[in-house]
Amino acid sequence: MNGKIFAWSFMAAFAGFLFGLDTAVISGAEKAIQQLWGLTDIQIGLAVAMALYGTVFGAMFGGIPADRMGRKRSLFWIGLIYFISSVGAALASDVNLFMLFRFLGGLAIGASSVVAPMYISEIAPAESRGRMVVLFQLNIVAGILIAYVSNYLLQGTGNEDWRWMLGVVAVPSFIFTILTFLIPESPRWLILKKNDVEGARKVLNVSQPDGVEGLIAEIQSSTDTSGAPKEPFFSKKYRFPIMLAFLFAFFNQWSGINAIIYYAPRIFEMAGFGKSASLFSTAGIGLVNLIFTMCGGLIIDRFGRRSLMLVGSVGLIGALGLVSWAFFKEQYSGVPYFLFTYIAFFAFSQGAVIWVFISEIFPNAVRAYGQSFGSFTHWIFAAIIANAFPYFAGRFGGGPIFLFFCSMMVLQLVYVWKLMPETKGVSLETLQERMTGRPYDS
Repeated sequence: MNGKIFAWSFMAAFAGFLFGLDTAVISGAEKAIQQLWGLTDIQIGLAVAMALYGTVFGAMFGGIPADRMGRKRSLFWIGLIYFISSVGAALASDVNLFMLFRFLGGLAIGASSVVAPMYISEIAPAESRGRMVVLFQLNIVAGILIAYVSNYLLQGTGNEDWRWMLGVVAVPSFIFTILTFLIPESPRWLILKKNDVEGARKVLNVSQPDGVEGLIAEIQSSTDTSGAPKEPFFSKKYRFPIMLAFLFAFFNQWSGINAIIYYAPRIFEMAGFGKSASLFSTAGIGLVNLIFTMCGGLIIDRFGRRSLMLVGSVGLIGALGLVSWAFFKEQYSGVPYFLFTYIAFFAFSQGAVIWVFISEIFPNAVRAYGQSFGSFTHWIFAAIIANAFPYFAGRFGGGPIFLFFCSMMVLQLVYVWKLMPETKGVSLETLQERMTGRPYDS
């Protein structure tokens, strides 16, 4: 692996660290915020989900600046927004101001889930593209783990320890913003959007030195429509990758992952654990998530995306079934182990694959729109689940909720088995031909 490609990919993937950190810090703060401002379960659900509603808009529109001003400059602005939102949320004097800054942070999360994986997929060689894009997910789960550990260490440091929990995000946000000055622009964006072949050649000479001229010609021809008008994104030609991205993102969220990430301490307390034990167990979830994402990342280019998803789907069905059974039977001693097993299978499959797969399946000319669509689908359902979980957990308990998530994973298994194609080791331009049925057609 080229050292510079790894460094560029890792610096871009650090946006994922902010993604995970900003997403998970709220888990340690949400109950204190609820008590401080006297919020109902519905109100705290809205306050927590406000960041996720921001991610919906960030994902929906994140492809626009990525196309117009480039992947690199977009990453810079994402880092700056992370910094402003974390400081603002930590200093908020009322719940409305808090939700405003959390929404702003959500914009950065949504946009980073579009731009960073897309950037990495466009600079990495086909044979290592999976491992490089998984760096984004690896940074996400590292951020989640650090958030859980930070929350555990900061608990009890004062009456408003939650402010420090949220403010921690500002430090890596500033570091990431500086790092964006050290990465080059995507060679595919330079060719397709700026017609800067020489600039792209300089990057490709480092990233893929063998056959640079052939690759440049392939990228140029990928949008050659011979004078025919471009078709809109939501057209018959793109319906297969659109369907694949929608269903993948849909099942990603209906596995219940963000309900667990956002409300892990609450779930453990539902199972009879005390506050300190709940926060400690939550840190265990973060550690398992990191370890098994690394495992998935190490083998994704060897065994393929589809194989990981098949194994993961079966494991998720079993783990969620056990969690549901434990709540129905009120036998909670196994709940932490069942949830750790759930996280292991999720990280190994969905966690490692989602951003790789969505960044690969769309043609060059509409990749930014496709990445936005997949991310938007992911985040709209994440917001719905995060908003609704406290209400349904309080009303029905854990049994029915986890049984529902289990049934969704049965449907995911059918999707992977019947519909999901394998994309490992194939150039983006060749995948484009397979997905649209026409060679190098935009």
